[in-house]
Amino acid sequence: PEKKKGGAARPPQTPLASTSAAPSRLMDDFACVNGNITASDASEAAPALIIVTGLIGIAFSVFLLKLVSSIALDVASNNEPLVGSEPINGADVAEQNARLLELYAAITTGANAFLRSEYKLCGIFIVLAFPAMSVLIAWGDKEDGKWEWKNGWLSGVSFVVGAITSIVCGYIGMRVAVFSNARCTVGACAPAPHGWTHSFNTAFRAGGVMGFSLTGVALLSLYALILGLRPLFGSEQTDLMHLFECIAGFGLGGSSIAMFGRVGGGIYTKAADVGADLAGKVVQDLPEDDPHNPGTIADNVGDNVGDVAGMGSDLFGSFGEASCAALLVGASSPMIVAAGWGALMFPLTVSGVGIVVCLITNFVATDLSPVRKEADIERVLKTQLLVSSLLMTPCVYALAVTLLPAATCGMCVGGFVVGGVCSSPLKAFFCVGFGLWGGCVIGFVTEYYTSFSYSPVKEVANACRTGAATNIIYGLALGYKSAIVPVFVVAFIVFGAHSLAGFYGISLAALGMLATLATCLTIDVYGPVCDNAGGIAEMCELHPSVREKTDALDAAGNTTAAIGKGFAIGSACLVGLALFGAFVTRLNDTGAKVTVDLLDPLTFAGLLVGSMLPYWFSAMTMKSVGKAANEMVIEIKRQFDANPNLLIPNHPDRPDYDRCIKISTDASLREMIAPGALVMFAPIVAGVVFGTKSVTGLLAGGIASGVQMAVSASNTGGAWDNAKKYISKGAMDAVIGEEEPETVDNTGKVQTKKSQIFKAAVTGDTVGDPLKDTSGPALNILMKLMAIISVVFADVFLAVNKGDGLIASWL
Repeated sequence: PEKKKGGAARPPQTPLASTSAAPSRLMDDFACVNGNITASDASEAAPALIIVTGLIGIAFSVFLLKLVSSIALDVASNNEPLVGSEPINGADVAEQNARLLELYAAITTGANAFLRSEYKLCGIFIVLAFPAMSVLIAWGDKEDGKWEWKNGWLSGVSFVVGAITSIVCGYIGMRVAVFSNARCTVGACAPAPHGWTHSFNTAFRAGGVMGFSLTGVALLSLYALILGLRPLFGSEQTDLMHLFECIAGFGLGGSSIAMFGRVGGGIYTKAADVGADLAGKVVQDLPEDDPHNPGTIADNVGDNVGDVAGMGSDLFGSFGEASCAALLVGASSPMIVAAGWGALMFPLTVSGVGIVVCLITNFVATDLSPVRKEADIERVLKTQLLVSSLLMTPCVYALAVTLLPAATCGMCVGGFVVGGVCSSPLKAFFCVGFGLWGGCVIGFVTEYYTSFSYSPVKEVANACRTGAATNIIYGLALGYKSAIVPVFVVAFIVFGAHSLAGFYGISLAALGMLATLATCLTIDVYGPVCDNAGGIAEMCELHPSVREKTDALDAAGNTTAAIGKGFAIGSACLVGLALFGAFVTRLNDTGAKVTVDLLDPLTFAGLLVGSMLPYWFSAMTMKSVGKAANEMVIEIKRQFDANPNLLIPNHPDRPDYDRCIKISTDASLREMIAPGALVMFAPIVAGVVFGTKSVTGLLAGGIASGVQMAVSASNTGGAWDNAKKYISKGAMDAVIGEEEPETVDNTGKVQTKKSQIFKAAVTGDTVGDPLKDTSGPALNILMKLMAIISVVFADVFLAVNKGDGLIASWL
């Protein structure tokens, strides 16, 4: 092979069967090897860019953590007159502070206890999975009867690194969230406008700690793994393909832990939430987060382990899998390999630059245009998405034209060939841009359907006038309708990106949607911190104005959480498709010419089964929440019966919170195993028993069905939640006063939460809880995990009757 700049051998060009060029043109260009592409000087700067931006992300997260930690856990810590400082219900400031610290410690202890138990199980899973997958891959990769132990063990090492990194990212996020919740409450004690600014900035910076630490740690751990394994492989294209096939284990490890985090955390948080709502608010008419409700601490713990640790692991998995898919498909192009290491690492540079862009954007919310009143909250949060995307666009263009190659001769002058498609730096930029801006569109459509600022949620709230049944009907219809635009957006991204750069383009689009991951995570974690802050304010019996601020922040947080889920679902769909492309690339790399033919009976059968799996999976997770919530309701009722003082307003007696925390913990750990096993074993059974054709259908069906079910479930639950908040803030008090005059007290004030309209909204919210926080978000993992398992075990499938599966021996 010809030597390129730097002395590394350039792999020979492979003829492209799919090109439309005439045979004579092929002969004329035979002497043109890889379009005369050589590594540029800019290519050498890519590693430094990746490392520096990763370190910047970690350093900035430490800076934000110091700002959050500077807030003392004292409601009288500001040098301003505090609205919450006067005695409320007989509680003075000292008592409120003591209660604040007690609740802060209880939530922290409960969250730590759950994660310790969950990660202990995850550790057992890692120990068992590591040797099993290493042996299977070594057997599947065997040549001439000799097992490829190097590939097997290195894939296992990548799996362990990905799993441990996912655990670390989830743990960091959870610790930061529980560290910040009480401080957000303290910030809200200050009078307006400072109270709005302090409380918002505290929650937002807490989210930033999670966002920037996760992106920095994820980027550095993946690149360190690549650098660590690279010397064990040669510099030829086939060697690099084997390297990135082993690196794919990193994505598998991250997604496996994300499955347990999403499902286990989702079951925990919704078992506590639904149980506390049913037994406390619906049956006993207790206010939300009333300290007399035995399930209220478990509910607040659940906000952290589900919405923070689970979401963090989920999006870390998306980053790892999208990066692995892009690296693997990119390495299949001789032209990208010839352009040097920087061209191969282009996907990681996009993620690295995204960290810096999100860092700049972060200051817009906290310093340049801070929140000063309730109306500012949603505006500031939406501005984050828009500004980060605007700043990211020119950066992606600069990276593409600098790092990606442009041939000077041959069949693809001005570009490069990848997966049989003539692409170019400009086309690659458009692929990333499709994902970047497509994610924004999905986010804003999600906001439209889940925010009470717009008509869909107001219609759902109005439907509560005729009871819970019509509320549920309207909410389900809203969820189904909300899937229309996101699916069209994803379909456009897939068509456009594949047309421009094949499956490499789809993987770049997935990374584009995740390019502003630090900002998306910041916004997403902000919501649970505010939710916890409101609960603490209620349980500490602080002034009602404190709860008003935290409720307003939380309501916006519900919407932004729904936006975050929209990003996560859209990116999961693209990541699943990118991994599908990587799976086909791996199969073709071995010499098996794979085409996806839906008329093939095995492929179509796999398609039907794959389309069914999201329903099976959702049924398991929904029922798990129901069973755990039932245990919670029984326990809460037992405590109310044992101590009637808990139902007396302002009574000093407190329930046994620990018992409810234990119920949620035990139920979530017990119930998360079966759904995880379903997702992990489905592609393995399909590939080993029915062959690769069945796997292609299984993946396509799971993605097509899963993305729509995930969007509708998440948005339905989000709409019901915000419809309840819309009613509880008094927006329908005039209607309630007219239709339910018994709710109007002697002063003429409407007791909103005693109305049947509000109770109907609570019922809808309770039904929607497992949809939006358990089943819906966990479907992201189903789409991705099945695909990454297929990529990692592709050679195992091919080793069974040359990819036809065990069934070929029986037919």
